[in-house]
Amino acid sequence: MAAILGAALGAAGSIFGGISAAREARKVRESIDNQMQDNQNWYNRRYNEDATQRASAQQVLPRVEDSIRNRNRNAAGRQAVMGGTEEAAAATKAANNEAIASATSQIAAQGEARKDAIEQQYQQNKQNLENAKNNISAQTANNIGQAVQNVANVAASIVGDDDNDKTKTTANGAL
Repeated sequence: MAAILGAALGAAGSIFGGISAAREARKVRESIDNQMQDNQNWYNRRYNEDATQRASAQQVLPRVEDSIRNRNRNAAGRQAVMGGTEEAAAATKAANNEAIASATSQIAAQGEARKDAIEQQYQQNKQNLENAKNNISAQTANNIGQAVQNVANVAASIVGDDDNDKTKTTANGAL
């Protein structure tokens, strides 16, 4: 009888442990879901940023534009003093405008490289979080399997003890 009671307590402990583990796994999955949403929000925010509106670009572009304006003024002054042609002044302005276009193109290219890095980091974070969820699911399934096995072992033990009691009783001549 004591063996049956011990076995029943063991089965109850296994069931309670399985329920507690499942509850904790659900909390961890919810936390990972929150992290996945944060990762998605980060990606949406960072990936869609305009590269020309970043602080680094906002520092470079005005400097380049000021430098170009100064070059254009200097070229116009040289032309007035030294007697250059309109074509030479236009060529200087065109070259200076090309410098602005080049700076903007470089910023755009850096922005694309930045987007690629953001995409790669996002995908890596997403994969890590998916792997974590899969590991939790596998562990939960394993825990459930162990709890079921423990309950089955306890049930088999109870049935075995009951059969042994009947055998002992029959051997003693009382039934």
